Amino acid sequence: MTVEPSHSRPLVGVVCDMEIIGPHPFHVAGHKYIHAVIEGSNCIPVLIPALANEQALEQLIKSLDGILLTGGYSMVHPSHYQGNTPDADTKLDPNRDNTTLPLIKLAIENQVPIFGICRGFQEMNVALGGSLHQKLHETGEYIEHREDKNVSLEQQYDLAHPINIASGGVLQSLFAESCIQVNSLHTQGVQRLAPSLSIEATAEDGLIEAFSVSDAKAFALAVQWHPEWQFENNLYSRKLFAAFGQACLSRQQVKNHHG
Repeated sequence: MTVEPSHSRPLVGVVCDMEIIGPHPFHVAGHKYIHAVIEGSNCIPVLIPALANEQALEQLIKSLDGILLTGGYSMVHPSHYQGNTPDADTKLDPNRDNTTLPLIKLAIENQVPIFGICRGFQEMNVALGGSLHQKLHETGEYIEHREDKNVSLEQQYDLAHPINIASGGVLQSLFAESCIQVNSLHTQGVQRLAPSLSIEATAEDGLIEAFSVSDAKAFALAVQWHPEWQFENNLYSRKLFAAFGQACLSRQQVKNHHG
């Protein structure tokens, strides 16, 4: 039996990292993100390889109902925000940078919902004109935001600190709370916020933990923490992925209507 398009689930592009596994380069995306898109947003994930072909991205964006910018082990190259040369041991992924940075602008311009997580949060800030602290722990201004890699994954992703949620923003409308606890597994963070972004939440040390695109016509939100981790067990994570999924569904319905 043929399923009518109106009953099909929205398609969400999930960006990939370029990783060398053995001697070969692979395009990879974490299972936890894919699982959250399927089960939390009720959408179908479509992996976007880190190929940095702008013409292909322009074609791709028209077929998608949402974009998920995942976390990752690499850092955005500081050349994209006029930062200092990174240390020699810094893990970089120029293929991903050159894919996601133009993709973010295309998504916003085309009113495609976009949700950034951790590295994706940092990418959105850079793509729209902001800058990053390369090593928060060396600034002397912030609490420790990195995970302890000597403990279990469960402990690494455990709730680490509170965030204060901005009044009247997207997060407050979703959570109906002024303060919640989040996990924390990042080395970098926002130094200068891009002009078109609005702060949605801050940590107790003042570090920006969430923002939205001020004049976006569709869902355009990013968070520094990891809501995808066992999202089923956290009310706020469930609300985030549900809201993203609803925005993707709305995009799909508009697209189908204009056919």
